[in-house]
Amino acid sequence: MKHLAIKLHLWLGLASGLVVFIVALTGSMLAFRDELEPLTNARFFTVSSPTNGPRRPLDLLVATATAQFPGKPVSKVIVEDQPDRTVIVELKQSKKAKDVLAVALDPYTGRVVATRVEESAFFPTVLRLHRYLCLGETGKVITGISCSLFLVIMLTGLVLWWPNRKNRAQRFRIKWNASFKRLNWDLHAVVGFYVLPFIFLIASTGLIWSYKWVNNLLFLALDGKPQTKREAPANASAPGEAATGRLTQVLAQTDKQLPHPGRITLTFPETDSLSLTVAKVDETAAVSNIVDFLYFDLRTGLPTGQRLYDEETRGFKARRLIFPVHTGSMFGWPTKLIALLVALLTATLPLSGAYMWWQKRNRKSRPKPIRIRPQQIAPV
Repeated sequence: MKHLAIKLHLWLGLASGLVVFIVALTGSMLAFRDELEPLTNARFFTVSSPTNGPRRPLDLLVATATAQFPGKPVSKVIVEDQPDRTVIVELKQSKKAKDVLAVALDPYTGRVVATRVEESAFFPTVLRLHRYLCLGETGKVITGISCSLFLVIMLTGLVLWWPNRKNRAQRFRIKWNASFKRLNWDLHAVVGFYVLPFIFLIASTGLIWSYKWVNNLLFLALDGKPQTKREAPANASAPGEAATGRLTQVLAQTDKQLPHPGRITLTFPETDSLSLTVAKVDETAAVSNIVDFLYFDLRTGLPTGQRLYDEETRGFKARRLIFPVHTGSMFGWPTKLIALLVALLTATLPLSGAYMWWQKRNRKSRPKPIRIRPQQIAPV
């Protein structure tokens, strides 16, 4: 069994090592994305004007964005609860879902302060590299297979690491004053053992995005049926012009019905027959990614339905926890810090493993010196 584990660990590691390295490294970069992005792109996310004055109506902000970039329909509006943050209006540039122009507006002056194409922005690019290697559906297949192989690699690695009475102490600590060969082995085996519980959980939850059947398995286990498609209800009003101030009204009703602090996202439907979807994050919840959904008539701004987190099924609640478990954001910065360290250490494993393979292969390729014993020398 150990011989089989060696073969599987080696060849599966070589097959998926590069992808694992990229996914782990980009995952570490995304751990503190919410905290870093407003700092690295402050002009886009924060406002420099005084934050104690009245805010402009949301309808006016959206109208300013669409007037400055005509012919581009609104797909999403993001309103943060911090007073120094911009309001972001996302506009569709084409029929492609990812072809989005994000417009940042100062909510106090109503002016456009910055724009960016989401597909070429830094952190969205890192996210696409993390999920799909920036290769679309093909990349999704590659990362899904590599993630599955990595689970097998971790299990076989545990078999190879498993100590006996002679090497028990060696398996739990790194010998820093050893030769580079021994040090590299320790960094691979010992570090791999300590990060294994965390990275196994992260990789397992990553399969939810890679394979639909894994996602459905979660719902089958908790709800007894696969995940049902969620769609906004139909508008209650007849087709016609939109009422003045409807978005400002929607924002006020959302804050009234859901008074807790949190980011509000207004998502516009693909067709005019469906309602506007409003999602609000509950930042007072014990764990992150707790979101309530409200629906409003796209033309009148009147309520058409709701989907509150407390009323959701067990499967949906568990599905909501997958993201904070995978990213380490469940309990804020302490778990994010753990996820960052685990991801960085995981990124070193393919490197140290590849070095061991290269060293062993290079040693085998060298010709063995011919040793002549004294008795083999013929007398003169």
